[in-house]
Amino acid sequence: MADQQKLPALVQALRPEVLDFEPYAAGLSIEEIRERYGLECVIKLASNENPLGVPPLVQKRLKASVGFAFRYPKPDTPRLCKAIAHRMGVDPSRVVVGNGSDEIIDILIRVRAVPGRDNVLAFKPCFSMYKLQSKFLGVEFRQVPVEADFTYDLDKLAAAVDEHTALVFVTSPDNPSGYAPKASLLEKFARSLPETCILVVDEAYMDFAVPEEEYSIRNLLGELDNLVILRTFSKVYGLAGLRLGYGMMHPALADYLWRVRLPFSVNLMAEEAGIAAIEDTCFYEATLKAVHTGREWLAAQLSALGCTPKPTQANFILFALPEGCPLSAKDVFEKLLERGIIIRPLGSYGLPDSLRVSIGAERENQAFIDNLKEVLA
Repeated sequence: MADQQKLPALVQALRPEVLDFEPYAAGLSIEEIRERYGLECVIKLASNENPLGVPPLVQKRLKASVGFAFRYPKPDTPRLCKAIAHRMGVDPSRVVVGNGSDEIIDILIRVRAVPGRDNVLAFKPCFSMYKLQSKFLGVEFRQVPVEADFTYDLDKLAAAVDEHTALVFVTSPDNPSGYAPKASLLEKFARSLPETCILVVDEAYMDFAVPEEEYSIRNLLGELDNLVILRTFSKVYGLAGLRLGYGMMHPALADYLWRVRLPFSVNLMAEEAGIAAIEDTCFYEATLKAVHTGREWLAAQLSALGCTPKPTQANFILFALPEGCPLSAKDVFEKLLERGIIIRPLGSYGLPDSLRVSIGAERENQAFIDNLKEVLA
């Protein structure tokens, strides 16, 4: 907590949750590393971004629509909701669009959890936004550790649910491990929850799962009123910088989220980009091919170096260094930084001995392996 003795009275009067709040820790940027080490070329494989960049159709659509940026977008983004609904095979009334799926996470906690009474439940480690927003809103946040191999014991998670559990977050595929439980296991868990407890399945990386239909439970949306599924445009669609995500849920719940959501949180450019990204099926397929091919190649190369990559259904790989390696994970991360390769250390996830690397373009994957080989040598 900040030293309140040195703070102005006005700041000391802020909510306790604010004074004790630790912000989200974002990955290092390319610009930061260029400036720090005086490098010309920097490769970023830390934030699970699209290896192919921005879809060509999106770039074309943005250029054509930028002249309308002085206009307000429609608050309920109907064209985008319709495009998402068609793509996902659901009714548009089930779709809520936000400024990244982070906004949907925030609103869900706000509308369902009562501070001082309810709790929010997730696995540990998990996406930090679940914890951050629960804490900020004054809602108790509970966690159940994942298994040693990063798989989920859904029975343990179910046992942690009580009459005051407002929401349960399950990430599938998981970040940072890439593990995804089969849809049949998630269905059993979902049906075990009280009707008043919202199950939020965060499927930010689901597009990369093979085969997707074995892992996604979106076909249960019509059967389970308390099921919410999150998706994002940041990964497979290459729009991380435009901040666009959505949730799919019961129409009645969606209606209340629309009521309280800030009216213009999705800007006009993001809406146009989202529609174009859905239409650019060639880019979508090319992204999946690049990730699947790169994922298999990187896992094999890491294993050949003596590292231990974890099985993954996402566009990244969690790995441990070779047994007996004199370097720590932090050492390797920093030595790669000096060479212009940014990957993700996992100390903030409680995994100080592990590292995570995003699947990049072919030349980026090769550069990472070449530099890692030299560092380990």
